[in-house]
Amino acid sequence: MPTPQFVLELRKKIGHDLLWLNGVTGCVLDDEGRLLLGRRSDTGEWAMVYGINEPGEQPADTVVREIKEETGVDAVVTDLVAVTSSDRVITYANGDNTMYMDHSFLCALKPGGNTKPFVGDEESLNVGWFDLDALPQPLAQSTVERLALFRRYLENKAKGDAHALFVADGELH
Repeated sequence: MPTPQFVLELRKKIGHDLLWLNGVTGCVLDDEGRLLLGRRSDTGEWAMVYGINEPGEQPADTVVREIKEETGVDAVVTDLVAVTSSDRVITYANGDNTMYMDHSFLCALKPGGNTKPFVGDEESLNVGWFDLDALPQPLAQSTVERLALFRRYLENKAKGDAHALFVADGELH
């Protein structure tokens, strides 16, 4: 989906000034443990599915919607992995400046749903399943960073600690 309408309306009022938005990232793993990635049309980089919350939309619903829109895959949220805030401004090609608070979710395939990815909208050039040890390049920096969070979360969960990760006083907890 292109830029949400509410962001376009805000941009009419604030121009390219910094806009703080809530976003979501979905780490979708299939039954073989492969990761769902899309090759972004704006950068050419491979990335996990992510998007912007619509006003009043629950973050878990946002990530499921974004996964379906961008890849055609039906997913369900299983875990809240992390809540983190960006410490850098992203300046888009049109001059818009944005920072994000991200809710990262671990997702599984929806029973009985579509599992075969396809390019669902203009945001992606290609989509597919990839082995975690053989990810395509180039990977978006945000995907590299969030994939590290997902790996840490899964390691902690395997040891019996499934609390969502967060940063406090500059430290990841």
